[in-house]
Amino acid sequence: MVDLSELKYDDRGLIPAIVIDSVTKKVLMMAYMNEESLKISIEKELCCFYSRSRKTLWLKGETSGNFQHIVSITADCDRDTLLIAVEPDGPACHLGTTSCFEYPVWYSEERSEFSLEALMELIKGRKTDPKEGSYTTYLFNKGLDKILKKVGEESTEVIIAAKAEDKKETIYEIADLTYHLLVLMAEAGISVEEVQKELASRHVIDHKVKQEKMT
Repeated sequence: MVDLSELKYDDRGLIPAIVIDSVTKKVLMMAYMNEESLKISIEKELCCFYSRSRKTLWLKGETSGNFQHIVSITADCDRDTLLIAVEPDGPACHLGTTSCFEYPVWYSEERSEFSLEALMELIKGRKTDPKEGSYTTYLFNKGLDKILKKVGEESTEVIIAAKAEDKKETIYEIADLTYHLLVLMAEAGISVEEVQKELASRHVIDHKVKQEKMT
């Protein structure tokens, strides 16, 4: 563990603090702390920052209710930046978005790493900004019943492939099912993050075996 005395503050007595969601690892915001706000953060296990403009401490969520419960605090190799993993009670940004970092400047299509979140954003884009000839747009235009039908069909395909013990085909069908589930989630207003957090909340899953009655 790094001793607090090892941390390096700038000439204003501040240290940058990058806040991420402990489950999704998404960057939520960047703010500053001083020695006092860091100590308060550790004592309360809630993020407390120092406002450079107001020159005062501020407890994140004190006004909005969007507290950030600290899971861990990690210093970088130079001990002059903090990475804080949290469980947020609500949006991190004052504009109401999950993260303050929601505004792409540029990205490489060739080097962009695949993620379910990125795929979901593409799917949601086909819903809000329909594209002619897009299968995803077609599903949204047909509505919930069509989407549910496809989820059912793809679920059956997964079962058939798995029953046949065909690994390659099972992977293919699971990918199809995952895509259609994401379309359903977008239609229902459910985010990948919400599902991830639901899974993360299940620390212990109790499998109950239903015994058949002996006849």
